[in-house]
Amino acid sequence: MVRESVDLDRAHAARVGALIRALAEGTGERCLSEYSFTNLWLFRREHQYRFTDGPWPYISGLTYDGAHHAMPLFSLDKAPASVIDDLLRRHDCLYPVPLAQAQRLDAARYLHSASRDDADYLYPADHFRFYRGELLNKKRNLMKQLLKAHSVVAEPYGPDWHARALAVLDGWMADKGKPAGSADERPCRDALADARALGLEGFGYTVDGEPAGFVLAEPLQPGVYAMRFAKSLHRFKGLAQYMFHHFCTARPEVQWLNFEQDLGLPNFRQTKQSYQPEALLDKCRLRGRD
Repeated sequence: MVRESVDLDRAHAARVGALIRALAEGTGERCLSEYSFTNLWLFRREHQYRFTDGPWPYISGLTYDGAHHAMPLFSLDKAPASVIDDLLRRHDCLYPVPLAQAQRLDAARYLHSASRDDADYLYPADHFRFYRGELLNKKRNLMKQLLKAHSVVAEPYGPDWHARALAVLDGWMADKGKPAGSADERPCRDALADARALGLEGFGYTVDGEPAGFVLAEPLQPGVYAMRFAKSLHRFKGLAQYMFHHFCTARPEVQWLNFEQDLGLPNFRQTKQSYQPEALLDKCRLRGRD
């Protein structure tokens, strides 16, 4: 019997993490950024995530545009139609569903759609290691100008960087004119407080001795990392470009970076597009045709 749903909690890490790993196995660089217990837990408040265990477990919550969705923690093409239909009766849609999986379902029974706002941005790590080509030349020049004018030091992120990273986050919020609690401030604070236990890896950066930036990323698949948080002070032009460059250079095992979605925000979209993504990964919403 399926149990009632409960608020997603750190106590669910082992169970949900194992389900997600099985679901994402073999997806390589096309693994969706939501396929991570850490990501689900960090954004549990924003999306009101709940976990329902049982033979056909799933996460339920609200999308950024307010749709009540279920995220199946099993392969839809291996489930009876009655299981999918029951989930759809109780939710607006199933989301996120990888396009390849949605296409394997009965098209006469189910329809799928994908919003550009939801799509993950996927980049080869070499884009950031070398900033080759005319389109990325500006990134390379900004980084060179920063390094010529300032002393930039990178340190592996750890507990000794926590207070400094919080100062950077506060500065970033002020630079962006964001009120407290907006943007991704709360998830970012949770991540900074417990990065190692959450499986997040990254660096803190000082410029002329001042804490000025940090990155925290999470491995999704071998060689594939989701860039969960990247913050830098606005006055240090070129630091963001350097942080991405340094992360990929310091970690030769990194082959792909997933920069997650742009949420339809024009400035966010322009910035992510400027790094020349190799692909946009669709996240489908699945509904019944009835």
